[in-house]
Amino acid sequence: MFANMTNDLDFHAKALVLRADRQRVIASNIANADTPGYVGRDINFKDAMNSALDDGSHTMTPSAPSNGISNARHIPLQAQTASLGSSSSPLAYTTQTQPAMDGNSVDMDRERANFVDNSIRYEATLRFINGQSKTILSAIQGQ
Repeated sequence: MFANMTNDLDFHAKALVLRADRQRVIASNIANADTPGYVGRDINFKDAMNSALDDGSHTMTPSAPSNGISNARHIPLQAQTASLGSSSSPLAYTTQTQPAMDGNSVDMDRERANFVDNSIRYEATLRFINGQSKTILSAIQGQ
């Protein structure tokens, strides 16, 4: 009985973690908007959620070399690769809508819109989890 009540919480907890991962990816794109040659990344939320529900995990990894760097002169970012950690990744490159002379594919208007959209969805998921937790607590207390 209790497992039936917490299944929705588990689903939304996984969605919340994926939303946080996507927020980090979008923030990275925004931070690198002026970096020559930087290619924007994004998470396909539907594929990531299906993957999280199928195998019970919720993390992703970019399709990059195992040490996390694409050039020998790059500094490995341990925090980013640790938070994005399995081999089947819904993390993909964004499509370039306006080619830049320096090879950067980040479209700031699109990234800002994605950031706000993801923030609102994160907040909605968080409020749903909070509301459902309060409902379960009031049921336990008999109110």
